[in-house]
Amino acid sequence: MKFIRYSKFNGFDVFGVDLGELMDSLSDAMLDSGYSDDYWWTRERHKPDDSIDALRQAILKALLEKGILDERDIKKMLAENDGKFRGSLMEELINKLIERLVEEGYLDLKEVEQPLGERGLGVGQGEVGEPSPRNIKFEVTDKGLDFLGYKTLQKLLGSMGKSSIGRHETPHLDTGVEAALSSKPYEFGDTINLDVNATLMSAIAREGLGVPLNLEYSDLYVRQQDYSSSCATVVMLDCSHSMILYGEDRFTPAKKVAIALAHLIRTQYPGDSLKIVLFHDGAEELPISKLASTQVGPYHTNTAEGLKLALRILAAQRKEMKQIVMITDGKPTAAFIEPSNAAYFAYRRYSDSMAGDKRLLYKNSMGNDPFVMAETLKEVQACRKAGIMINTFMLASDHYLVEFVKKMTAMTRGKAYFANPNNLTQFVLMDFLKRRTTRVK
Repeated sequence: MKFIRYSKFNGFDVFGVDLGELMDSLSDAMLDSGYSDDYWWTRERHKPDDSIDALRQAILKALLEKGILDERDIKKMLAENDGKFRGSLMEELINKLIERLVEEGYLDLKEVEQPLGERGLGVGQGEVGEPSPRNIKFEVTDKGLDFLGYKTLQKLLGSMGKSSIGRHETPHLDTGVEAALSSKPYEFGDTINLDVNATLMSAIAREGLGVPLNLEYSDLYVRQQDYSSSCATVVMLDCSHSMILYGEDRFTPAKKVAIALAHLIRTQYPGDSLKIVLFHDGAEELPISKLASTQVGPYHTNTAEGLKLALRILAAQRKEMKQIVMITDGKPTAAFIEPSNAAYFAYRRYSDSMAGDKRLLYKNSMGNDPFVMAETLKEVQACRKAGIMINTFMLASDHYLVEFVKKMTAMTRGKAYFANPNNLTQFVLMDFLKRRTTRVK
């Protein structure tokens, strides 16, 4: 006879949940860009919610989507606690998952002191109430960001993500330990990977076949391999308000590009460098660790200032290959006016000054402004003189933007790609891997 044993419902197995898959499901919540469905109508961004409650909600949603929990399980766990989440089995299990994420180094929790006016110590007159809950915030660690980059590469590149380690091949030859190409006479400074056959043949041709064989400096031949060069990359991310304006979030995919590139470079090209530049009304270098919490703002598009900062960063890099990867969805609409410029006083009443900056910010939201375009192309020309290629990934097909990008790519011998938020990451990564067999001259 078959017996059926009934036991108390215990929720789900916390230690059976794959943390990697869970982090992957939480990626959109952790890379929030301030986008909301009603932004087109309200022009108001929602503030990033990095509270512990928001993290619990995101985890619960991920568990439901992955089928680890269903609606009936949730009702059972809440019913046992009079329908309240606080103190329920579900809260306990989700808290244990958060503990696992923290212990594995994917997330970090910190307590933030609440503003004085929000500290509730009691309710009612002469009555000691329940203290207000602790203000716990979460943030993605460097390991968490690196893992999200790995998952992006895994999805998009598959086996191509395992391309040869470390460096970008060029058409030039170098000495080394690989014996793939023809040998050459040894020169001071070459890697001493002797081509024994060529060395002996040189000595025999000079002295004839005899014993002992006298080797001279000129007889030494070394094997050659492909000369490999390191590369310095600056990713320029447009964080103007249009990146979340037209009914879709374009900035989150742009952040994923930077995170995936960072992982690719760290694991496959350890000699390379990657810097992130945000450009808006101005431009700023952004640490990759701060990328997850970065949002777009009510900004214009100062492409000239972004290029100027990127050029300054690349000038300090001792790399033979230097490139700029620019991701934008709009034409330049702003540029700084220097005090020495004749137009400074003419534009002064129409312009704003940035904090701590004597320059004026000239803005024209309509685009195609002669002054803005001239300032932008001046920085493009400076990149060309420095031998820096600019590859542009466009998230819009505006006529003026297309014409501007054509000029820019022609000047720097770069490329322009039309992309959308769904294929942007793939476009950028595939282009990066493709150009590992070329050299930027």
